[in-house]
Amino acid sequence: MDTAALFTRLGLDEATGGGGDLEVRSPITGGVIARIASTSAADTDAAIARSRAAFDEWRQVPAPRRGELVRLLGEVLRSEKEALGELVTLEVGKVTSEGLGEVQEMIDICDLGVGLSRQLYGLTIASERPGHRMLETWYPLGPVGVITAFNFPVAVWSWNTALALVCGDPVVWKPSPRTPLTALACQALLRRAGERFGGIPDGLLEVIVGGADRAVQLADDPRLPLVSATGSTTMGRALAPRIAGRLGRSLLELGGNNGMVVTPSADLELAVRAIAFSAVGTAGQRCTSLRRLIAHTDVHDDLVGRLERAYASVPVGDPREAGTLLGPLVSRESFDAMQTALDRARADGGTVTGGERVLADRFPDAYYVTPAIVRMPAQTPVVESETFAPILYAIPYGDLDEAIALHNAVPQGLSSCIFTSDLRESERFLSAVGSDCGIANVNIGPSGAEIGGAFGGEKETGGGRESGSDAWKAYMRRQTATINYSHDLPLAQGVRFDVA
Repeated sequence: MDTAALFTRLGLDEATGGGGDLEVRSPITGGVIARIASTSAADTDAAIARSRAAFDEWRQVPAPRRGELVRLLGEVLRSEKEALGELVTLEVGKVTSEGLGEVQEMIDICDLGVGLSRQLYGLTIASERPGHRMLETWYPLGPVGVITAFNFPVAVWSWNTALALVCGDPVVWKPSPRTPLTALACQALLRRAGERFGGIPDGLLEVIVGGADRAVQLADDPRLPLVSATGSTTMGRALAPRIAGRLGRSLLELGGNNGMVVTPSADLELAVRAIAFSAVGTAGQRCTSLRRLIAHTDVHDDLVGRLERAYASVPVGDPREAGTLLGPLVSRESFDAMQTALDRARADGGTVTGGERVLADRFPDAYYVTPAIVRMPAQTPVVESETFAPILYAIPYGDLDEAIALHNAVPQGLSSCIFTSDLRESERFLSAVGSDCGIANVNIGPSGAEIGGAFGGEKETGGGRESGSDAWKAYMRRQTATINYSHDLPLAQGVRFDVA
């Protein structure tokens, strides 16, 4: 549908109708698609105050009832999947199936949240004192600050928000300044779910439009006991000390420099398909994108040759057009960073195939590239750093110990994988002496995690966990209680303190 109709359907008319200081550009053409107003420091302060007032009300709503709001949000997302997916494509440049897939991920986390609302389990613990009982209970934590990046403008918000709402917490959301429209659309869709719910507290979801100064404001505010921040390692280094300085909690999802080990026994056809999606999908702009291919010398040249042929056939173009697999980079800055990385790789002895700008005549203000494969003689510093672009560095190895050492010798620790038909190799890769990442896969790529498992990584990736498993505990506070139902007062550890 046309842009005006899309904005109307997703409730964006009010936000985009009056203009504003922030230009929103689509990476597809580089043109301005909307102008909206940034949120001032004073308005941000007021939004946090509303969120705190909402918490006082929302935390008293029974968790299964809170889950009903999340269920209704999932229903609204189902009805608007096509429209919201189209907006993701317009604002981020993802191909249509990836935009729709991101909204499906939102629906999936809502489904998980509904079930979770009846499973916020505590523990009953045996006490060493007779006539006593110990128990743990989980309670709502407070308003949660959520800071998200451009590349998954709605999915990461939903990971946080579905869990936070079920756990009893409002959300103050600062999206990337590149993607405010999808954030405002989500706010409108939650309001729609809230109307069907029977009304929700004002301030349950606040959206803050702005740049780094607004992120710092959230990090510094003690009314936000948890700040969940997704973005670059540089961003995490800037915000984490500020949050820690006020003894707040941070949930950090930062950079990834994900590797794949391919052994001599691997199914190379399967590996090629996995590499193509993991390294090329989303124009290499996923935190889980494949960036390093560590292939055994017996298969390295064959595998890289197959990849070079596959890369040459990847359709690059307008992500809205049928058949396109590689859309644009998000900005000129991303293109420049890609070219700088390729120049550094060449200087280190790398041989580059691909990586050129294309379609500049058709889209002079947008940045489309061919995906790049770089045959590297070693894992040099440029390989050890993350570049948010479709660059795949290929490095040979001799034995599995060397491969694992190469794999782990980077500062990031998000996602990883091995392709092998050898049980011992796969089990070693998944063992304590194998991959040091938060995610480790066998015979699938590092990208495309499901919401059922906790998502996150180690080292400079930040250590945070979002989405499934027990990630919900980050959004709650734990209380340990001891109940004495006897007429005596025995002390723990056998301590005696007798008074007359």
